[in-house]
Amino acid sequence: MLLIFDLDGTLIDSSIDLAVSMNATREHFSLPPLDPNLIYSYVGNGAAMLIRRSMPADVSEQQLENALDFFLKFYRAHALEHTRLYPGVREVVEELSAAGHTLAVLTNKPERISFDIVRALGLQERFVRVYGGDTFANKKPNPVGILQLMQDAGAPPDETLMVGDSAVDVQTARNAGVRSCGVLWGFQPESFQMEQPDVVVSEPQELLRPLRPQIVK
Repeated sequence: MLLIFDLDGTLIDSSIDLAVSMNATREHFSLPPLDPNLIYSYVGNGAAMLIRRSMPADVSEQQLENALDFFLKFYRAHALEHTRLYPGVREVVEELSAAGHTLAVLTNKPERISFDIVRALGLQERFVRVYGGDTFANKKPNPVGILQLMQDAGAPPDETLMVGDSAVDVQTARNAGVRSCGVLWGFQPESFQMEQPDVVVSEPQELLRPLRPQIVK
């Protein structure tokens, strides 16, 4: 079974570091800070979209590029100050890996930062691939990442599951013709009202239970 995990809001709680980095970017441009909860609602479509949503509507494209550059440099330096795995995630990932399933990460966060976070948290050996928002020409919900991971693993659609915390992950799974599992502990569980996952879990350990009878072989 190929299990593809989103990163932010699914495996890791990166909320504080993202909010601090975004507000540092706004401060750099002499703008007041945003409510962290608002910033969290902007996460999921990649750093460029996070910047666009978090900056004033009247800024120029050049200013947005400058803001993105500042944000990425700041975030690279501070991405692990508060970021942690969600409770129970490590144990579930290790159990799934030990059971022989193929695990991968597909996120809209830049690949290099994503890999560094996974490695720093001690899980790099559990994931065969860590693909980011800049790995391919298109980000989620474009299905290219899932399709490539299926090719990498030799996994058919009915043996593939996308696990994530937002409608973007559900859309990506549907666009790739695979099933989706929505987690309720992440940044945007309310978005599942728009795009309903095939399976919903409220804590990491539940990933083991619904998978056994429904999906995992």
